[in-house]
Amino acid sequence: MDQMICPDIFNGYAKAFFTGKALGTDIEKIGAAMSIKKDNIYLPVQKHTDKVFVLGAEGRGGTADAVVTAEPGMLIGVRVADCVPILLCDKRRSVVGAVHAGWRGTAARIIKKTIKVMADRFGSCPEDILVALGPSIRRDCYIVGAEVQEAVRKASGEGGYYIRSGGKYYIDLPSANTLQALCSGIPEENIWSSDECTHCNPEKYHSYRYHKDYSGSQGGFIGVF
Repeated sequence: MDQMICPDIFNGYAKAFFTGKALGTDIEKIGAAMSIKKDNIYLPVQKHTDKVFVLGAEGRGGTADAVVTAEPGMLIGVRVADCVPILLCDKRRSVVGAVHAGWRGTAARIIKKTIKVMADRFGSCPEDILVALGPSIRRDCYIVGAEVQEAVRKASGEGGYYIRSGGKYYIDLPSANTLQALCSGIPEENIWSSDECTHCNPEKYHSYRYHKDYSGSQGGFIGVF
């Protein structure tokens, strides 16, 4: 389907996809497109936190920027509009996760905390976890202040994901989150990443920085069916 990216890394393990403007995060549209009842689609209330919500064990409410579930037939997701949508699947235990990682979530190590919740609550091993990072704003378009660069660097370590040019810092959040996943024990071959920049493709994706006061969103969704 147009405006939907389905990472092949999840083939045979989970139904997973990233949306663009066409589907956005409209549960009615997504449910119709995927033949899933809207009551079986879950999006958390996101506030740029580092909270990881376990759907099923903790009910269906609350603020969180990551969701984990082992419930079959449930499609979980996150909303983004430049931030990184990250999907995870434990291919052995059929546990899935969806993460919203902006700079605050990245600085708070939300992907590492999600992996830890999968391990602590469901016995997931990092080598069994598959990870996909969807379209987001990329380094050449993402200018940040020194305090943001330092916060992300402290969480992710040194690497080529940031540069300083003309007195400005440029950060690539997908690369920073990839480093955090690797540090959590996820094998490099278990990680898939989109190369699309939301800011460079405003006709295809909602971009907070490009559209300024525009409030639309796309998302990342995953479930075991």
